[in-house]
Amino acid sequence: MKRHKHCFEQVCSFENLHAAATAAMRGKKGKAPAACFFANLEEELVALRTELLEGTYRHGGYHYFRIYEPKERTVAAAAFRDRVVHHAVVRVVEPLFEKRFIPPVRSAP
Repeated sequence: MKRHKHCFEQVCSFENLHAAATAAMRGKKGKAPAACFFANLEEELVALRTELLEGTYRHGGYHYFRIYEPKERTVAAAAFRDRVVHHAVVRVVEPLFEKRFIPPVRSAP
């Protein structure tokens, strides 16, 4: 098994957190939590980065609601700040897994 070093530092980098916040914002532009986060974007990202690096970050609770289309189901939505952390982790980890699970396309002989 191959080891990947410095992944946590990559997750916590300001650039990664900024890109993650932008990705988390997609489809949420009209929502108050996203707007509040972006109103103080730099301060929020610095605070989030500090909490991650110091080990004091704690994931908040989920907001549960029901949707009925295309079928009835319960959705658990994380707070916007937590969604930024989710996106930051995925941005670093996904390429590592993707290389391993998706076989390269081979041309026909």
